[in-house]
Amino acid sequence: MKVDIQATLINLIKEKIGKEDTIGRSLADILNLSQDAVYRRSRGETLFTIYEIQKICSHYAISFDALMEIKQNQVVFEYSSLNEYDHSLDSYLEGILANIQKLKQCTNPNIVLIVKDTPLFQLLNFPHLFRFKLYFWAKTHLSIPEYKNQQFGYEKISEKTFQTGKEILQIYSSIPSKEIYDIDLLKGFIRQIRYYFNAYLFKDPSYSLVLLNQTQELLNHIREQAILGKKFMYGTQAPFSGNDFEMYFNETLNADGTFCFKSEEKSGLYLTHNMMNYLQTSDEEYVKETDQIIGRIVDNSSLISNSNERERNSFFHQVEKTINNYKQKIESDLTK
Repeated sequence: MKVDIQATLINLIKEKIGKEDTIGRSLADILNLSQDAVYRRSRGETLFTIYEIQKICSHYAISFDALMEIKQNQVVFEYSSLNEYDHSLDSYLEGILANIQKLKQCTNPNIVLIVKDTPLFQLLNFPHLFRFKLYFWAKTHLSIPEYKNQQFGYEKISEKTFQTGKEILQIYSSIPSKEIYDIDLLKGFIRQIRYYFNAYLFKDPSYSLVLLNQTQELLNHIREQAILGKKFMYGTQAPFSGNDFEMYFNETLNADGTFCFKSEEKSGLYLTHNMMNYLQTSDEEYVKETDQIIGRIVDNSSLISNSNERERNSFFHQVEKTINNYKQKIESDLTK
């Protein structure tokens, strides 16, 4: 095996373990080697055997393709297979938590988000909205058989689920972020609520209004964060320092949902696909090119946090108007 491929494997392992452990301890346990033998491999003095590579790739879920020489215009992405999900709220949130914890362990991390319709991190401020979003994905988008004959209804959020969501929010809020929104904010999410109402997919049709009222509260909370330029959990106070929140309004359309991250150790990005699943890559050239494109989008967008009150109010008024229109339609239908 070429030494440069071995170096690629070592770097991939470092990304997986973050600051939680060391290469020496991690691989010594997996390969049943001494730490000295592991470090000789990490320095390229000794090559991994094919059996050692197999063990490492299996343990860390590393694609063997990621070690090969990638041709120009080819990028290796990782993704979570739908077979790994039980499509429960707990399972989905645990995956998000594991990834954002690794980012938090890095030095001086920061985030850039392009929000397409639904700001998933902000949605966690209202767990019942997040639960509906996940349910819609599983039942209507993916047609998971176990959801086929179910209707959506109120269920109490477990303490475990609540704490997982809270921990994600706390970490997300603590990392400075630059976030780009467009005029379609929450429109698709609202239409999904309306669709379930029209299709008689709510156990209690009036629950649709509960979700829309919470959506309004979510919008108000995002607006308050934009005014202060600080991220904070719903029901709490904004901190005096940290939690920086730069919110931009893109007057055109956000073509996709993108989560870019940077730190002193590494950078990478997640792209949403299949509605709520995501692809991840740390490919240097791809991340660099994406960063350049995002920079151009920011240059053509308006900063509406901390300043630009007139444009900020106009933006939130338009989204609020959409929510109220849907509420009025459902209220009218409920009285017929």
